[in-house]
Amino acid sequence: IKGILFTRIWRLFKHQEHKVIIVGLDNAGKTTILYQFSMNEVVHTSPTIGSNVEEIVNNNTRFLMWDIGGQESLRSSWNTYYTNTEFVIVRISVTREELYKMLAHEDLRKAGLLIFANKQNVKECMTVAEISQFLKLTSITDHQWHIQACCALTGEGLCQGLEWMMSRLKIR
Repeated sequence: IKGILFTRIWRLFKHQEHKVIIVGLDNAGKTTILYQFSMNEVVHTSPTIGSNVEEIVNNNTRFLMWDIGGQESLRSSWNTYYTNTEFVIVRISVTREELYKMLAHEDLRKAGLLIFANKQNVKECMTVAEISQFLKLTSITDHQWHIQACCALTGEGLCQGLEWMMSRLKIR
């Protein structure tokens, strides 16, 4: 009995960790976003083979963020990362079909979706409205979702995306 009581009390004070996966094609800015969150600086990267993982703490909320390689040969293994995922961060470089297939996966049925419209500093980049229309985001009714303009190189917009994820945790 004492062990069970101690375990329950410990869980109340232990900060829960929330799993996040970051997906998108190569050169989409996934790793740059991850390291902007963790180190607040730009890290020169090469294509991710497998995954990178970092723990991000914001106001005592812990996110374990997995940056998953985007090469075509690796995309079929993305679903091995889905278990216990609470949020999916997507870069526009995924196709609508890939996005909807991912969201239909059993392990992601309760996951929130954060779309980073990265590279907003580039003139020919799609706007948030164009991305929303391209991905048909308004037809996603079974997941909480948010689209956020950002620039991974400067970090602009990234905090707003993190704040959206934190707000979703509070209303559960």
